[in-house]
Amino acid sequence: MQYPLQPALKVLLSPLSAIYGAGVLLRNTFFKWGIFRGREFPLPVISVGNITVGGTGKTPHVEYLAALLRDKFNVAVLSRGYKRKTRGFAVVSTESHVEEVGDEPLQIKRKYPDVTVAVDGNRVRGIQKLCRCKGRIQAVLLDDAFQHRWVRPGISVLLTDYSRPLKDDMLLPAGSLREFVSAKERATTVIVTKCPPDIKPIERRIIMTDLKLFPWQSLFFTTFSYGDPRPVFSETVPFPEREIIRSEKYGILMVTGIVSPRPLRKHLRSISPRIRQLRFPDHHRFGRKDVARIKDAWNSPGENLRMLITTEKDAARLRQTTGLDDELKRNMYYIPVSVKFIDGCGESFNKKIIDYVGKNKRDHILC
Repeated sequence: MQYPLQPALKVLLSPLSAIYGAGVLLRNTFFKWGIFRGREFPLPVISVGNITVGGTGKTPHVEYLAALLRDKFNVAVLSRGYKRKTRGFAVVSTESHVEEVGDEPLQIKRKYPDVTVAVDGNRVRGIQKLCRCKGRIQAVLLDDAFQHRWVRPGISVLLTDYSRPLKDDMLLPAGSLREFVSAKERATTVIVTKCPPDIKPIERRIIMTDLKLFPWQSLFFTTFSYGDPRPVFSETVPFPEREIIRSEKYGILMVTGIVSPRPLRKHLRSISPRIRQLRFPDHHRFGRKDVARIKDAWNSPGENLRMLITTEKDAARLRQTTGLDDELKRNMYYIPVSVKFIDGCGESFNKKIIDYVGKNKRDHILC
């Protein structure tokens, strides 16, 4: 979980950032000089990633791409499966366990069961194995792969959070940058994510100026669109009507294990102003003590908590958490999130992606 550091702490950590930066610089220099070489594949490869630690909306953007391509091409999603307890290559099914494949790959598979989803920390090996899968994969989406330079994608999408400008950040551990801001030159497309839906043109121009992109790089702006609450479990009862929530003053228990839950909390205020929040670290595995903490919060006297609402990513883990009683399961919902391009620029983005995949889709049997 990333929190803004105090200025004094940033100063104390800056020597460690310098050491970290030297390692990053050396690695990138080796790739630049050809000592390390990325591999190209005879099929379309689209990478989605960032140069900051978490919280830019990678999974919703990968889902957007999967939804865009799935009806026209046999597309696969390849992730490293962050925080899974297994190693090597694995194909994700809707019944996979979160500890075997990770929460985000499982979320994508449950949302799009007809899309091939796989995990492998070694992306080169993962693509090779996908090429040998039945069904003739025609394109691969790499989730969180901007730093994985062993694969050379045809399109590299770099995400940057609207609320965390790159120019104001520092390298780890003093800041949240995984590498220098100059690394953005490797991207073919840059997307500023989590923008206010009503972001003004002048503000977009300021961001464009600050990013200092090259003419051959495309820039887009997106925001999040929140859907209606959906049941986490099969036994979850229908979500209460908004009028009943307001008239009966129902409260919400908000449970999250993500980097930045603030946008979700803001959205939930449109449902009920009475929100009790439990915040856990990103990708948190819920254990017995966590379940006890959730139960205690749910049963707090005087708060009239009637709905437990979480994120789609947390729902993937909570479904497989033991110890949740029937009452919690009956009242547990998640909020689906989707990507929306601002000012209709999504058509241009979609055309760019579809044209690239259509012209380069694989007709080979092996990679």
